[in-house]
Amino acid sequence: MKILVVGSGGREHALVWKIGRSAKVEKIFCAPGNAGMQGIAECVDISATDIDGLLAFALAEKIDLTVVGPESSLVEGIVDAFEARKLRIFGPSQRAAILEGSKVFTKEFLTKYGIPTASFKAFRKIKEAKKYLQSCSLPLVVKADGLAAGKGVIVAATIEEAMDAVDLIMKDNAFGVAGDTIIIEDCLVGEEASFLAFTDGKTIRALPTSQDHKAIFDGDKGPNTGGMGAYSPAPVVTPAMTDFVIDNILQPTVEGMAAEGRPYKGILYAGLMIDGDKINVLEFNCRFGDPEAQPLLMRIESDIVEVFEACIDGTLDQIEIRVDPRPTVCVVMASAGYPGAYATGKVIKGLKKASQIEGVEVFHAGTRRVGGRVVTSGGRVLGVTAIGADLAEAIERAYHGVDRIQFPGCYFRRDIGGKALKRLAAPDRRAMVGIVMGSDSDLPVMKAAADFLDTMGVPWEMTVASAHRTPERAAQWAKTAQERGLRIIIAGAGMAAHLAGVIAAHTDLPVIGVPLDASPLQGMDALLSTVQMPPGIPVATMAIGKAGSKNAAVLAVRILALNDRGLAAGLVAFRQEMVQEVEEKASRILR
Repeated sequence: MKILVVGSGGREHALVWKIGRSAKVEKIFCAPGNAGMQGIAECVDISATDIDGLLAFALAEKIDLTVVGPESSLVEGIVDAFEARKLRIFGPSQRAAILEGSKVFTKEFLTKYGIPTASFKAFRKIKEAKKYLQSCSLPLVVKADGLAAGKGVIVAATIEEAMDAVDLIMKDNAFGVAGDTIIIEDCLVGEEASFLAFTDGKTIRALPTSQDHKAIFDGDKGPNTGGMGAYSPAPVVTPAMTDFVIDNILQPTVEGMAAEGRPYKGILYAGLMIDGDKINVLEFNCRFGDPEAQPLLMRIESDIVEVFEACIDGTLDQIEIRVDPRPTVCVVMASAGYPGAYATGKVIKGLKKASQIEGVEVFHAGTRRVGGRVVTSGGRVLGVTAIGADLAEAIERAYHGVDRIQFPGCYFRRDIGGKALKRLAAPDRRAMVGIVMGSDSDLPVMKAAADFLDTMGVPWEMTVASAHRTPERAAQWAKTAQERGLRIIIAGAGMAAHLAGVIAAHTDLPVIGVPLDASPLQGMDALLSTVQMPPGIPVATMAIGKAGSKNAAVLAVRILALNDRGLAAGLVAFRQEMVQEVEEKASRILR
């Protein structure tokens, strides 16, 4: 296949890098591309928003698939233009890309379909906006309606700052026509996270979670940028939150857009604010994030071209997204002065040394080649991205790569991934055992496993997923279990009871099956279905019902105790308690 990637940033370099790993691909073009892509793609001097020029090139070169990186191209209608000429292209139509193209549309859409977001009002006149500000609680957020390269959002702590933000956007035209209309909304507090998913307009395939760092300075201080770094997964997003986002944000959005006559195909990116167990939508993007794309694409093991084609053809339900469980981190190296004015043409040294570090890829964003040298050509210059056995190793590798690269005025944050490290080190450890059941009616039985884990101090998570009614959910939960920190899974189901087998088929973690009594056969059907697994798909099968549920937890703790002396000591105490209980019962009946 001949592939055309549209764009010139770090996201597009990562896309070219990932696409190049597909066995389907013969040649990759990138328009306009950058210095980093030149070794793996042929760069073509056509602007990402020159729709006519890109279309003519695609027709002349008989391009088999076009992948669009930047939102500007999508909002300009590149997908519509290509599809009108029967060319295959990945991304949402112009009508669907309005989710990113207009914040007013999106906020009204979210409100209409009951999707959680901050309260807001839209204004087209400066005087009316400023009058409204006098009645607002602080802090608040002022946003330009249209595209502003990730910089059209201003958080105001005082009325004066809010007034200045209105003037900057509407009077000074800092973002051009994007600021003809503004939104003033409540300022949400919490921790931001990025949630991306592929969709063909019906099926949703979630990607791993990630977290961007928007502010220019360490500690999330200073003005917003396009993004100074990202990592995946984001531990702030729990499994329960993942389920909530899919069921209450992404699915209603895809269904709502179809109902509005704007069917959505491509990448759907929800920017979220998480405050405890409250999740609100900050924004939607209609493409891969930048820099989130870099760590995410490094983790995806599936053939990305097959995924793109499934989204186009409406066959995403037939595709599984395989994910490397290891975490990834991207650190952005920027020009001095960014996100304000900055100089370009600075010679970059150390690129080869950085790329030689194990697990490190250097994705170019704002670079070009001049006389055999790579020089800076943008605000965000490079995205040094690394994968590691754990988050700490990924961070260490990324910054090792950063330290090998130099160019005059280079700036980068030193705390990318820091929030995740603190969260992982917090006393409330991530779950080690996952408990999954086929129906919520199984909870009274499966609670016996949770209760025993609680007595042993083993953190657990619990969910419902049916092997027959929601097979995709069950498979996705199993595939992402290891990256969430799980080390053992307990699966309970009744009747045909294929749940444990489905889970075992989608993870390398040990799976313990608990057959449940849910039919006139009193659990014997579930027992046989659970224990009779094919070669290579092992399930440790327990007894039927509550006894089996508790024993599943006991076995789980025994496995964990092989590498945990504290748990081993707890098991000794547990056995002693059982002995004492039996002796006490015996003493009561002996005569």
